[in-house]
Parts: sequence; structure tokens; C-alpha cells
Amino acid sequence: MSPDLSPDPAPVLCRYGWDASWAQLALAHLESGHVPGRVARVDRGRVDVHTEHGRLRAAPGREVPAVGDWVVLASSVVTAVLPRRTVLTRADASGRSEGQVLAANVDTVLIAVPAEVGSRPGRVERLLALAWESGATPVVVLTKVDGLEDSPAAVADLALAAPGAEVVAVSAVTGEGLDVVAAAAARGTTVLVGPSGAGKSTLANALLGEEVLAVGEVRARDGKGRHTTAHRELVALPSGGVLIDTPGLRAVGVRDAAEGIDRAFTDVVDLADACRFADCAHDHEPGCAVRAAVEAGELPARRWAAYRKLVREDEWAAARTDARLAAERRARWKSIAKAQRAAYRERGR
Repeated sequence: MSPDLSPDPAPVLCRYGWDASWAQLALAHLESGHVPGRVARVDRGRVDVHTEHGRLRAAPGREVPAVGDWVVLASSVVTAVLPRRTVLTRADASGRSEGQVLAANVDTVLIAVPAEVGSRPGRVERLLALAWESGATPVVVLTKVDGLEDSPAAVADLALAAPGAEVVAVSAVTGEGLDVVAAAAARGTTVLVGPSGAGKSTLANALLGEEVLAVGEVRARDGKGRHTTAHRELVALPSGGVLIDTPGLRAVGVRDAAEGIDRAFTDVVDLADACRFADCAHDHEPGCAVRAAVEAGELPARRWAAYRKLVREDEWAAARTDARLAAERRARWKSIAKAQRAAYRERGR
């Protein structure tokens, strides 16, 4: 059966974000028996894909897709991964130079922050850097605010670490803020990220209108919980839009995120632009607007330190990537040289 690639695509695929532009991209990869679909889950070397014929289980091809990718299938094998519009990536938790794709083709990143353990601005800033770098729009969601005495004050404190991003107070118990989050999630594809115990699955179930995803308890002493979401899962929201729920993130490393870091720290970048010297290192140079702002208490020293730490980490990751690429080139040329020497020996016999 040939897939419907007209400007008005199959209604089943439309539920997951399919449109005429995706159809146009898929045309180059489609042959008889090939069908397009969107990746709902990647687990143990297998891929679950939403297609117009239902949810299919397939094997990845040469390129392993991520949740949110649009792909083309043939005989239960992914034959092509369509070019991504956006991609949310963190540094690989193993410390390797490669990045780990958390979600592809997302429009909004909901960053869940549990209210009962404080805002933890450093973690929020890291997630904001990744979100801005991805090309999506971040929204910071302060969850479980029903346990706070002054949620507006908590939102104001959190907003200091999230310039340019909307910060919403939410309670799945009272319903506070759910309409705001639902409106944000209705705009295309939304990925929900945050630490374990942040209430991501509870929030996702509230948006879905039913208990679809498992939820768990958290420890009162540190607010940490078990990973009730064990894998990334893409589901269609009843009110429109698509949601990707993710497991709790313990480590949030940055990689190739220079622009995202600057977007997450616009206050610091604006101050740096006001320094007397364009190449100011913000250490001991005269006329340094950043250092002056820190000394005057206008820029929190913690925030300046957090910015510098992320920049150094991003530069370190870039250096590791360059070293890996150089090593791969050396290995490739060694292999070529070895093959040439073998060929010369054969000719000399």
C-alpha cells in the first residue's frame, strides 16, 4: 500500500505532527512498499514507529533514530531518517565525545523543577542552555507548588536563573498552571525534561487526561525519586500537540552549546558587551563591566561562576571532539597506508 503524501496527509500521521513539508522531504526516500512514520520509542536495539497503518516495531538501519525522528520504513527496517528541524542533545553521560540525542523535532522544552527541594538554579541553567541550543523554546515549570506558602516568590526567584524563558507555577493536585502548560504543549511537539522526582510523569498524565504513565514517590530528605519513566516515549495529546516524556536526568552535560549558553545567560553576555576591551577575559582588565557588576552586587557571583563553568565545559567537550576526529583521521590514513604497502609487496613478487 502506498502512503498518502498529498498536501493533506493521512489523519493518523497528522496527530503526530506530519505535514506537507515532511511529506516533501520523504518523497526522495519512498519507493513501493515504503511508509513514513514517527519514532515513538527506541529500546534495546528496536524502534517503535507510529505510521498510518498503526504502531509498528522495526529495526534501525545505518543511522539509529531518536524519539521524535521522522523515518521511512521498508520491511520493518528503518531505511531513512529525515533531516531534523531541531534536536535536543546533551553530552554523553559516559564521558565520550559524542553527544546523546534526547529528542528530535521538538518545538517546546518543558523543564520540570520540583518546588519542595528548591529551584537548584545550576541545573535549570544547564537545561536552559541545552533547550536554547536545540532551537526549541524553553518553558520552566515549577511543579508541586501546592506545598509552598508563597509560590509567586518562588517563581520570581527561579526567573532570575531563566532570563527570556517563561516560568510557570504548576500543581497537578489543585490544577494551578495546567492551562498555561497545556497551551504551551499544544504548539507542536513538546519534550518534558528534569530530574527524577520532579513530577514529570504526573504532569504528563495531567496533560493526557488519564493515568497513562507510571508515577513514583520521592524521598523527603533530598527530593530524589526513582526513574518511573524508564525510556523516552512519544504520545499524542488529546487537545492537540505531541508530548515526549523522558526519564529523570541525573547528569546534564553541555556539548556544542555555545549559543545556547549565551541565550541562557543573556544578562552576563549583555554586561560583557559593555566591557572596555572587546577581548576582555573578565579577570583583572580595567573597565570590565562584568567584574564591576559582580562587585556591586548587580550580578550574583554564583551566576557568573555558573556561566564560566558551562563555557569551560563546552570548550572541553569541543576539544575532545576535535581530538577524536583527529584520531579517526590518523587511523584511516594508517589503514590506507597499510593497504598500499600490501599492494606494493604483491606487485614486487
